[in-house]
Amino acid sequence: MSGRGDGRGDGKVGGGGVELLVVGASWGGLVALQRLFRSFKRPLPYAVALVQHRGRDSGDALVEALASACVMPVVEVEDKAPLAAGQIYLAPADYHVLVGVGEFALSTDDPVSFSRPSIDVLFESAADAYGARCAGLVLTGANQDGVRGLGRIKRFGGPTLAQDPGEAESPILPGAAIASGVVDRVLALDDLAVALYGLGRA
Repeated sequence: MSGRGDGRGDGKVGGGGVELLVVGASWGGLVALQRLFRSFKRPLPYAVALVQHRGRDSGDALVEALASACVMPVVEVEDKAPLAAGQIYLAPADYHVLVGVGEFALSTDDPVSFSRPSIDVLFESAADAYGARCAGLVLTGANQDGVRGLGRIKRFGGPTLAQDPGEAESPILPGAAIASGVVDRVLALDDLAVALYGLGRA
C-alpha cells in the first residue's frame, strides 16, 4: 500500500474539497445508516469507507440491506482494491480496513477496542493518507471505538461530524466524541445529507 503517513491529503479520489469520507457505527448502526442513505438523492462526489461493527457470520446480508437503501453502489472492501468516488465501501467481517492513497488494505491484526473491524484503525489510516481531504462521521454506537480516530482526522484538518446523541439508539460513541472536543458539527440524521454533499466542494 503506497502513500501513507504524510498527512497531506494528496490522493486523487474526487474533485475539490473532501476526497474520502470515513464513517463508523456500531449498535443501532444499520437503522441509522439506512435512514441516512435514503436521504441521498444522488451519489456523493467522493468515496465513502464504512465500518459497521458486525459478527463474523453476517455474510452478505449487511451489504444487501445497505445497498437497498442507497442510490450509491455498496460493496465490501477487497485487499488492494482502488477507491472510486460515488461508491460506498463496507469493511468485511473480521478484518480491519486500512486506507492508502487511492487503495485499501485488509488486516487480521488483533482487535482494537474489542473490535475487528475497528473504526479507529480505518479513521487513523485514512487521516494519514488523505489529511485535510478526509472527513469523519460517527453515528450511534455502544463503545468509544472511533473517538481516537476522529481526533486524528481533526488534527490533520479534516472535517468531523457526529450524529446527535439525543436521537442515537446508543449515544455512547457520538457522545464520547463530542465530549472529547473532536467534533466540528453535531447533526440529526435528517440534516446530515446536506452537510455531506457540501463537503465535496472546494
